[in-house]
Amino acid sequence: MTEMNRRALLRTAALAGAATATGLAGGLAAAAPAAAAETTEVVNGPWLVSVGWGVLQVNPGRTTPQRLLDDGDQATTSPDGRYVAWINNARSGDGSLEPYVSLYDRVTGEIRTLLADPFGVVYGAPTWSPDGTQIALVIDRDTLVAVDVATAAKRVLVQGHAMSQPNWSRDGSMIVMRWTSRSEGPQLRTLEVATGKVRPIYTPEAAGELFHGPVFMPNSERVVFCTNRWTRDTEVLGGQALGSVRIDGTGLKRLTDETRYYQSPVFSPDGRYCAALSVPPANEAPDGGNIIVSTSGFGEPWWIPGDEYDDSSRLDWARAI
Repeated sequence: MTEMNRRALLRTAALAGAATATGLAGGLAAAAPAAAAETTEVVNGPWLVSVGWGVLQVNPGRTTPQRLLDDGDQATTSPDGRYVAWINNARSGDGSLEPYVSLYDRVTGEIRTLLADPFGVVYGAPTWSPDGTQIALVIDRDTLVAVDVATAAKRVLVQGHAMSQPNWSRDGSMIVMRWTSRSEGPQLRTLEVATGKVRPIYTPEAAGELFHGPVFMPNSERVVFCTNRWTRDTEVLGGQALGSVRIDGTGLKRLTDETRYYQSPVFSPDGRYCAALSVPPANEAPDGGNIIVSTSGFGEPWWIPGDEYDDSSRLDWARAI
């Protein structure tokens, strides 16, 4: 078999896997949304890749991304797939952009500013409530707020601690985040939204362990995250694994066997697959890499072929509309 034929077959296989994962196995063409879906059936749509200054969209069955947003970072899609929330913390070259949180309507193309503050205020990665009425995010690295999407009213959930990367559970009861305890150091903690109670669910076994990107499994019973807990002695640059832990802090386990760079794990809207930013073996350094996908059981993964997303910060998986 020639190298060209081999590469063509690999690309075809990857696209077939991508089409199945996105619910479009019957056809690879991706049409632009015309109206919000009225059905309750969940169909997986495009991936969104935040690349630090702008957001790319990778449509089902395609390999070349299209530019969705020209500025901003940390994009995430509402549970119904219609809106994209993203943040900006920097000024543009002419100094015109100040920190903001905005919403993009995937149906109409309209953009609405949700929050805006003077330069120097820092917004963290947003996460949607499962009913789509609120967005939670950390402001100035020490205040977790819930923002009403309709009115932009802010409600403080937790204040006075170093926090980042919140993720709202699909059952709506909890938010998990990376947390720095003054006495115990970095941890993963959950916030019980109804009561405000915060509890640790994961503490690294050694100082200097790298862990990040916590995200609830679709059933809200476990949290998946990236860690080098089991891979610190390997020679793979940026080498990590995906691990998970129950929401009560028990049952820690390693999910992926092969040591590789992982960033920003996310579950598909239908809950059947898990994707992450990773680095193909041909890449020499962890740079954001490409999209790697596996079933929610973390079996044999496949790559979405195409462009590399250098210096990417976040991956999200939108519901089709």
